[in-house]
Amino acid sequence: MGRSLAGTRVLVLGGSSGIGFATAKAAAAAGAKVTVASRSNDKVDAAATQVGKGAVGVPLDTTNDAALEAFFSRQPEWDHIVVSVAAGRSAGLQDLSLQDAYGNMNAKFWTAYKTARFARITPDGSLTLVSGFLSQRPNKDALLQGCINAALESLGRGLALALSPVRVNTVSPGLIDTPIRAAMPGDKKKAMLDHAAATLPARRIGQAEDVADAILMLMTNPFTTGSTLFVDGGGMIA
Repeated sequence: MGRSLAGTRVLVLGGSSGIGFATAKAAAAAGAKVTVASRSNDKVDAAATQVGKGAVGVPLDTTNDAALEAFFSRQPEWDHIVVSVAAGRSAGLQDLSLQDAYGNMNAKFWTAYKTARFARITPDGSLTLVSGFLSQRPNKDALLQGCINAALESLGRGLALALSPVRVNTVSPGLIDTPIRAAMPGDKKKAMLDHAAATLPARRIGQAEDVADAILMLMTNPFTTGSTLFVDGGGMIA
């Protein structure tokens, strides 16, 4: 039987929308004292209000090394930390500027690395990273994204050794219907989601709550560490 989240301190980086927001809501519903951190003041305040149950919102630019280190230096130990920070725009090799490429790596990979370095986590606590199935199924139109996700999964395995007995795991979502695709034309988005629902073995599109459930399982399972959990509706075998 897993551990309870009641009364635990949970930090969700990138918790103002999508998978991070769904995780914050689920953790709060399970009795955790949740802190949501994100770059936008307005978004983080709105997210904390929607999460409710005493959740706290903290504006934080995780790409700012000094700000991230200062934030963690002021905090007592966390029971659980979730890093659900998006990398930015996906594109092919010649379609993404080097500046944007470096920015994507900094936002997603280095945020996870720096969090592991700066944060204090209770010995029976956990750190959960969010990658994505492109780590295993590369796409030429999202080349760097797959590389970042693969690096995150490797980092998670290494951190499980470096931070032991703190448990470190990675969740790798497949196609999830989140606000990150809000900029897509409506008809194009619908066609993509309909095609995925028709071809995935699960015969449905993933929701942020599906991934949040997996993250909470990893938080509370005392015998899982160094693992990558795929939540992809069977996309890896389709």
